[in-house]
Amino acid sequence: MLRGPLKDARLGGRVLAEVRDAGTGAQLFAQGGTSPAAPASTAKLATAVAVLSVHAPTDRITTRVVAGGPPGTVVLVGAGDPTLTAAAPGHTPAYAGAARIADLARKLRGVKHIAVDGSVFTGVGVSPDWAPEDVPSDYASPITAAMVDGGRDTPGATIRSTAPDLAAGRALAAALHVPAAQVSRAKAAPGSRVLATVQSAPIGQLVTQMLQESDNVLAEVLARQVALAEHQPASFAGAAAAVRSVLARLGVSIGTGLVDGSGLAARDRLTPDALSRLLVLATHHTAVLDMLPVAAWTGTLADRYVGSAGAGVIRAKTGTLTGVSTLAGLVHDKDGRLLAFALMADRVGPSAADTTKAEAALDRAASTLATCGC
Repeated sequence: MLRGPLKDARLGGRVLAEVRDAGTGAQLFAQGGTSPAAPASTAKLATAVAVLSVHAPTDRITTRVVAGGPPGTVVLVGAGDPTLTAAAPGHTPAYAGAARIADLARKLRGVKHIAVDGSVFTGVGVSPDWAPEDVPSDYASPITAAMVDGGRDTPGATIRSTAPDLAAGRALAAALHVPAAQVSRAKAAPGSRVLATVQSAPIGQLVTQMLQESDNVLAEVLARQVALAEHQPASFAGAAAAVRSVLARLGVSIGTGLVDGSGLAARDRLTPDALSRLLVLATHHTAVLDMLPVAAWTGTLADRYVGSAGAGVIRAKTGTLTGVSTLAGLVHDKDGRLLAFALMADRVGPSAADTTKAEAALDRAASTLATCGC
């Protein structure tokens, strides 16, 4: 079945794999299935399953503006909605269904100063386990409870912000014609009068956006939503611990190797066994199956599997770091049985060309599952 495709030289010096019957959970194939490896963005599956286990897909995140102490001061209180948008009415936001700063602004009068309160999140905004080039980049920013457009200074920016909380404050200031210099950080006083609120798109939609585009910022914020629900600190460590605790209650042990919610840290570790068990769990307890990218059709798989047996039938989460290429998902075999699979190559060459070749080899292996009677 898989042994031939997994020997492909394009996959480098080590390939770990596991396949399970998604209906029964029975293991069908394993190659180093219990060996930890860098999951890259397949770690987002853990975040997705955990957040959909502590929140209904219809739950929303509320951003508030409350009265500040001095007259003319308001406080933008972030609750961890990374998709709140600075896009003007009638303009397309960075994330579909996003709440708008403009809707907050139209409820406010006489504002002269804006403070931003991101205190619901704790700890550092940038993981010490991320590479120096990760922040700022087009795929990551500091993780703050108040931000707009996924941590961008403007909705269309390519590189994300170095201070997303202040960027959110400046967006509100611009909507109110308040000078950017009048934006600062401060904590809202307990019991402050609420002046305006907006709600995010449903949690289920945020999870879909996170999985489809492999959005690291959404993943980290959603992991912190798990921490808040579990009464843990909403930090990198608290989020990782909360995700681990929730999944353990559901019967899946992921070990202690995850240090963030996105898989961006090279130090993250998961096993193929944990990933395949997560996928089996997801098919029974959450809607993650319908949220995953579809081969040759949507998200990060839109340009992969074109013309192959896997096109349209494989749903999977991709993962890429330097030297790492992973894939974990679901596919029906030729007999109609739903299979959960996890494939991890963690000794791929360091170039972009090496990554492209490894992805093609992983796609070939996954397509083999679609054509087998497993």
